[in-house]
Amino acid sequence: MGPYSRWLVLCLILVVTIQAETKPSISIQVDCLGNVMRVIAGPLSLNSLEVSVGYNNSLIPVTQRLASQCGISLWDHPGHIELYVSLQNCFAHNVEDREFTTTLHLRVYGATDEETYHVSDTCHYPAWASREIICDPDYMEVSVRRALQDDSQPIPFSPLNEEWNKPADPRRSAEHMGWQSSAFQIKAIVFFSPDERPMSVTQALGKGYGVTNGPTRLVVRGSPTAPEAYQQDVAGVPMSILHTSTIFEKKWIASQIDTAVACPTGGFSVTDNTISWFMPRHIDPLISADRFKMLEVHMGVNGQRLDAEEMAARQYTLVINDVHIITKIPVGAIGGYMKSAVKDNEIYTSYTIAPMLELLWAEDMTGEVTRYKVLFSITTPMAHMQPQLIDNTVQGEHLFRVSLGPLAADVVVWNITLSGVVLSVAECNARGFNVQELGSQNGFKTVTLQVPFTDPLVLKTNEEGTTLYSLHLVFDLHVLHVLPDSSPLAYAVDLESRVVDQVAPVLSGSCAHENFDIIVKYGTPDFHFQIFVGKRWLTSTLAQQYGLTDHGTGIAFAVPFTDQSAVFEVIEHSHIKTRLDLALRYPETSEAFQAFSVSCSFPSTLTECYPNGTMTAMAVKFESVPTMNLSQLTLNDPTCGPVYTDDRFASFTFSVNSCGTTRKFLSDVLLYENEISLPESMTGVDDPEYELKVKCYYAYNATSSLSFVAARANNEPYADPAGGGLEVVMRMASDGSYTMFHGPEEYPISKNLQEPFFFEVELISTNPHVSLELENCWATLTADGSSLPKWNLIINGCPNLLDPNRVVFHPVYTDSRVQIPSHYKRFEGQMFAFAMDQDFLSDQLFVHCDVVLCDANNIMDGPCSGQCPSHDNEIEGLRRPGQNPVQISNELSSGPISIIKNN
Repeated sequence: MGPYSRWLVLCLILVVTIQAETKPSISIQVDCLGNVMRVIAGPLSLNSLEVSVGYNNSLIPVTQRLASQCGISLWDHPGHIELYVSLQNCFAHNVEDREFTTTLHLRVYGATDEETYHVSDTCHYPAWASREIICDPDYMEVSVRRALQDDSQPIPFSPLNEEWNKPADPRRSAEHMGWQSSAFQIKAIVFFSPDERPMSVTQALGKGYGVTNGPTRLVVRGSPTAPEAYQQDVAGVPMSILHTSTIFEKKWIASQIDTAVACPTGGFSVTDNTISWFMPRHIDPLISADRFKMLEVHMGVNGQRLDAEEMAARQYTLVINDVHIITKIPVGAIGGYMKSAVKDNEIYTSYTIAPMLELLWAEDMTGEVTRYKVLFSITTPMAHMQPQLIDNTVQGEHLFRVSLGPLAADVVVWNITLSGVVLSVAECNARGFNVQELGSQNGFKTVTLQVPFTDPLVLKTNEEGTTLYSLHLVFDLHVLHVLPDSSPLAYAVDLESRVVDQVAPVLSGSCAHENFDIIVKYGTPDFHFQIFVGKRWLTSTLAQQYGLTDHGTGIAFAVPFTDQSAVFEVIEHSHIKTRLDLALRYPETSEAFQAFSVSCSFPSTLTECYPNGTMTAMAVKFESVPTMNLSQLTLNDPTCGPVYTDDRFASFTFSVNSCGTTRKFLSDVLLYENEISLPESMTGVDDPEYELKVKCYYAYNATSSLSFVAARANNEPYADPAGGGLEVVMRMASDGSYTMFHGPEEYPISKNLQEPFFFEVELISTNPHVSLELENCWATLTADGSSLPKWNLIINGCPNLLDPNRVVFHPVYTDSRVQIPSHYKRFEGQMFAFAMDQDFLSDQLFVHCDVVLCDANNIMDGPCSGQCPSHDNEIEGLRRPGQNPVQISNELSSGPISIIKNN
C-alpha cells in the first residue's frame, strides 16, 4: 500500500449521505478518525478513478501538488482505494474549529460508461491539543492554538493560480480584506531550512505550502520533500523537518507564532519474518524541554487504532524503551497484503502494510500538550518465493494427493491440466477432485488437490498382478493485480503409484420370513470399504442391531423389512413389497464402487378384524410419497385420524359402525369397508394419490356352537363336540390395563357408585379354532345367579341398550400373557346399586355371565357372530333366552362387590 502510486484527476465530495448519479456499483465508507477523515471506496482501482474536491460551488481537480498542499492523500490497495483527508484541509467548511465538513466528488470510469459519486460528511473534533501534528507520506501538517482568539483574519485559499484575475477569485478577495480589516493579518512566513527564508503568504502558497488561519488555530502544511524542509537523523531515524515562524500584524502591533513538524521518512528494518518500525521516543526538533511526560501511546493500521486484544490476535507487539517506540509486525500479518510478480518463470513477493502511531505528550516547562500522529507505509523488498509441489499420495487410499505452496493471496490457480485435459477449479471440484486453499497465519496459502485413481484421466497400466496409476499434472497460476491483467506461471509434476491388484468385496442378498438376509463376501484383505444400508452407514451400533456376524470369508446380517432403511413399494393382497438398497463405498472419497438392491414381498396383515366389531389398520409411507405427513391421513370420516404415527407408519382403530365404514351383504358374509386417504383439502393437483382399502368379512350363516355342560363336581366345563375339558375363568381387573387382577382372598371388593369395574373372561385352551363369546351378563344381590332382582349388563352378546351406563367391550391384543386373543373377552361397566325401597340402596352386587364357545372357522348368528343386532336386544332390563342354536354351557360368577355409600 502506498500513497498515490499514480495521481489522476479525481473528484470526491463528503456529505451526510452518499449517492450516485447512476446506478451504484461500488461501496463507499466514511470514518472520522480523530483529526483525520478516511474514505474507503471499492471495488476500485486508481486507473479507473478521477477525484475532485468541492469548493464554492466549483469542482477543483485533485493533483499530487494540491493534495500535499491541502492535506489529502490517496492510498492504493488491492481491490479498493483509501483516501485520508485532514479535517483542517483547504476546502473544509470549518465551524468554530469544532465541526469540519468536506465534500468530495468521485468519477469512476468503466469499459463503456462512467459513474459519478458524491460523498459528504461532517466530522466533530472539539478536543484539540495545543499542538497537533499529522505525518503522512504525502504531506506534513502542524496545527497550533493561537494566543489571541477571534482577533485574526482568516485566509481564504485558492489553488487556481491561472485564474487570479477573475472577480470571484477567493485569493484576490483575501488581499482586499487584508487592507480593510483591523484584525491581525499574516504579514510573512519565515522558513528555517535551517537558514532563514522569509516569504509572503502568496509566495508560500505558490511554492506548494498550505497555510490556514482558522477561528482559533494556525495550520501550516507542506510536502516532506519541499525545498524548505530539511533532513535530520533523530535517534537513528531519518526525519523530514519543516520549521516556520508566522508573523502577524495589526496596525502598529506585531505577533509571531513558531511551528515545527518532524516526520519519519524511514526507520524500519525487515527480516524474513518480521518488520521492526522504530520511532524516536524523544523527537528533538519538537520537544524543547529535556523533561517531558508521555501521556498516551496508540498503535493502529490504516488510520484505525487497535486495542491490546486485537493487536495480540494479529501478533503485533509494541515496545517502549528510553530511546525508541518499537512496533513489530509479522510479515504477512492481517492488516497488510502481499503483492507478487513473475520474472523468468519465478515468483517474487513483497508485503505492504500501513501502520499508524499516535502519541500524546506534555512538556514539563510549558505544560503544552502535543498530539502526534504518523500514517506510515512499509513495503518489504521483493523476495524470491519458490512454491513446492509435493506428492502426498498414501498407498492404499486409491487417490493422488498433491499440495502446492506457499503462495501469496494474489496468486490464484487459474486452470489445472490433467493428462492433457484443461479444467477450471470449478470443473475440478464438480468432478470430485476437491481443490482447496488452506490459509496460514503468515498470510500465505497452500493449494491441495485429490484425484481418485478411478477417474478416467488417470492412466492405468496392468503389469503382472499390479496396476500402475500415472497422472501428468500442471497447475496454471496467475498473479492478479489491481488491473484485470495477470501474469501466467506453470508448475508441473508427474505422479505415479503402483498398487497390487485388488478384488473388491461382493454384495448379495435374499428374502427371509420377515428380514432381508444380506451377505458381503470379502475381497482382497487390504481392500477397505464402508457398507451403506439405505442412506445410513453401517456403524458398529447398527451392525449389532442387525445381528452382524463375521464368518471369516465375509459377513452376514439381517435387516427387518420394517427397518427405516428399507422403502415400501406397493401392497399386493396380503403382502407388502419392500426394497432395500445397499452400497459399498471407498472410505476416503465416499464414492460407491458397488450398488445392490433386493426387493421382497413379505406377508403382512395390515388389517385386523375382531369379533366385537373393532377394526384396526396400519398405513405405511410408500417410496412414491416420501414427503407425505402420515398424521394427516384420515378414514372416510375426516374426523377419524390415526391413533399413532411416526415417519413410516400410521395406526387406525375404529368400529364397524363408525368413521364412515360401509356395510355390504354378500352371500354368506357381511363386508365392512373403509378407506385411508388424504383429505382433499391437503392434496394438490400434482400430488400423488394415496388410497388404502380396509376390509373386514364377518360370516353370519355358518356357526357351529360348542356348549358348556355344567360339571359341578370339579368345576371344569368341557366342550361337548370336542374331546377334553375346557376351563373358563372370570376375574376382576384392578384397572383398564388388565395387567393386575383381584384374587379370591380380596373379596369383597369395595367400589364407589359410578366407579368403573373391569372384568376379563378367559378360555384356558391352546386350540386356536375355538373362540370364547359372552352371551349374557347380569348383576344380582346374591351369589345365586337366578335370584331377583337382577339387572342385565349384556344381552345376547351385546350391551343392554336400556342401561344408561352401557358396558364397553375392550379389544384384546397379543402380548406376553395373551397368546390367542380370541380366547379372551373384556368389558367395563360402572358401579350401581339396587334400590331396595324409597330410602335404601343395596350394599353389594354379584356379577354373572353365560359364555359360549364358537367354532372360529364356521360362525353363525347370535353371540358367535360377533355382531350386535339393531333392535332384538331391546328388552326391558331382562335377560331372555337365546334366539340362535347356541346353547348356554356354563354360568360364571364374581363377587361380592361392596358398595361404598357417601353419607
